[in-house]
Amino acid sequence: MAAERIHLDRLDVELLTMLRRHPRAGYLELSRLTGVSRATLQARAQRLEAAEVITGYGPDIDLAAAGYPVLAFVNLQISQGNLDVVGAELAAIPEVLEAYGTTGDSDVMCKVGAASHEELQQTLLRISGSPSVVRSTSVVALSQVVAPRYLPLLEATERPRPSRVPIRP
Repeated sequence: MAAERIHLDRLDVELLTMLRRHPRAGYLELSRLTGVSRATLQARAQRLEAAEVITGYGPDIDLAAAGYPVLAFVNLQISQGNLDVVGAELAAIPEVLEAYGTTGDSDVMCKVGAASHEELQQTLLRISGSPSVVRSTSVVALSQVVAPRYLPLLEATERPRPSRVPIRP
């Protein structure tokens, strides 16, 4: 998560939308789609990359199609002051897809992928085996109700028009 928040205008959001919808398009094609010059779009993209708004251009991966149909969310209660230790331990476990420090009953929430329930159990045992983990609880996902998404949040906010750059209504 980026430490400094930048203010996105309508062109920034339109560029992010176009990059998401047309991930293989070059700046010339994006220019044609948006009606904004290639140089302007490229400069905007570079600014968004530098601000860590754009964090990558990799492919989206369907884990179930790739052989990992089991998904679980694991909540960890950890020993006081051991967030960095637990973070390093979790980062060393390939099945841990994401992990966040949280408020509430748990200190860390992890998203874990596995090829089978047996492999999930082995991963849960490995996570719980950490001396810093006091307690863990897990929930297995049965289906995806809403896919990962960011654009609806960005598009829902009223944004200023960029100065001196034409944008389609």
